[in-house]
Amino acid sequence: MKSQAVPGWVFAVAAMAILQFAAAVTTQLYPIVGPAGAGWLRLVGGAIIFLALVRPDFRSYGQSNLRLLIGLGLATALMTISFQFAVATIGLSMTVPIQFLGPLTVGVLRAKKRSHIWWPVIALVGVIAVTQPWKGSIDPWGVMWALLAGCGWALYIVMTQAAGDRVSGFRALAVTIPVAAIAATFVGLPSAWGHLDLWVVLAGLGLGLLMPVIPFALELVALQRLTAAAFGTLSAGEPALAAIFGVTLLGEQLDFVQVVGIGIVIIAAVTAERTGRRAVG
Repeated sequence: MKSQAVPGWVFAVAAMAILQFAAAVTTQLYPIVGPAGAGWLRLVGGAIIFLALVRPDFRSYGQSNLRLLIGLGLATALMTISFQFAVATIGLSMTVPIQFLGPLTVGVLRAKKRSHIWWPVIALVGVIAVTQPWKGSIDPWGVMWALLAGCGWALYIVMTQAAGDRVSGFRALAVTIPVAAIAATFVGLPSAWGHLDLWVVLAGLGLGLLMPVIPFALELVALQRLTAAAFGTLSAGEPALAAIFGVTLLGEQLDFVQVVGIGIVIIAAVTAERTGRRAVG
């Protein structure tokens, strides 16, 4: 009964905070297994946990649903591994605003008015303020990885909506996360090979618990208490949380222009989400 008194936004913000905290903590594995190895270990940890919790009967899904979930798993792998490379190159504070162009574009494409196309352009102005290419200090490969992660995130959103209409929560993740782990093996295992001691394996399991198991459970509770539109609007705060963890945990530094840029991305994302809500029913 007491949990019902907790507003939905608390669960949503907690999910986002844990997600960004996990992203920051994952960087501690970079010197040992590399960015690809760290992302792969996190996916493997999540896959083991979901398979143990759900114990899925794959025959019960149906071929069309399995194909969709496999595609979603591949998008998850693309998003995860690209994100790790981006963070390793340009930092968490810069990666998330750039990556956010993906879901923002999806939100705008749902909009009915052509004028809404300006929101990605405005967000791009914010991204330019964050990256400050005129200083020549930003690594173009890092930006490329962040944009690729944004593409993966956009695919993830579109396919998650389709999967959510057919397969419920944890049953879907019991397929998509193992598929993502298998796909990421091709780049993650060679990077981690020779460094997989007990501590590293346990760290992978722990990170798998931090992302995606706990955040997804919190998101499920949040979505029971919030509209999808309200949840999407709250999600626009992720660049701010990424900046907070990047500065406090990773020692990243942001100047005033970069902070303003993050604010522009958040405003554009909130507005794009509110004008591009998915019709229900």
